Amino acid sequence: MKLAAHGLALEVPAGWEGRIFRHESHAPTLHAANFALPAEDGDFGTRAVESLGPGGVLVVLTEYDSGLAGHGLFAHEGMPAPLPQDAAHPATLLRRLPGQAGLQRFFSLGGRAFCLYVVVGSRPSRGALVARANRLLRSLVVDGRA
Repeated sequence: MKLAAHGLALEVPAGWEGRIFRHESHAPTLHAANFALPAEDGDFGTRAVESLGPGGVLVVLTEYDSGLAGHGLFAHEGMPAPLPQDAAHPATLLRRLPGQAGLQRFFSLGGRAFCLYVVVGSRPSRGALVARANRLLRSLVVDGRA
């Protein structure tokens, strides 16, 4: 299934759910997961992670003000993928839950500033789950004109 809105597009594989939304006065956020997403959630999936099981993968892409693109945390230009399979760690989580690990990368693309946040379970392994996130991210397209 093709998901597209706000200058973001992603091919969501069978068995995954995805949505692109914008909270009032916020930039767009994309959520994709291999489990059921809650009807409403915060930008970084604080409700979704409650349902993330041992084989779960949650991919979040949230946009920041375009004036930040190319500066500070957002100095890296281009999608930071593929993500290293050993990069997920519990200390990186916004909300630490048992059996979960995460990673985040800040970057700019097309004059837009983003944070990529990925949360994974533990089975079959964190590395295998990060590899699933990488397969999903290969289909991500960001339009610089949004």
